[in-house]
Amino acid sequence: MNRAALRLSARVREVLEEAARRPDRGDISTTTVIIWVAAVTGAVLIAGTIALVIAKYNGQLNNL
Repeated sequence: MNRAALRLSARVREVLEEAARRPDRGDISTTTVIIWVAAVTGAVLIAGTIALVIAKYNGQLNNL
């Protein structure tokens, strides 16, 4: 158990040192995440609306 804790603390130290050396690592910005979440939410809402309309009018669509 001690070995795992020592390895974990050493790894955390390495990551923090790397972050201090290279502050801009190309992380995704908050704006990009917001745009992607909005796009996916919009697509799901549109698909759900289409599915509801098709389910509601399915009987009438079969007679066309």
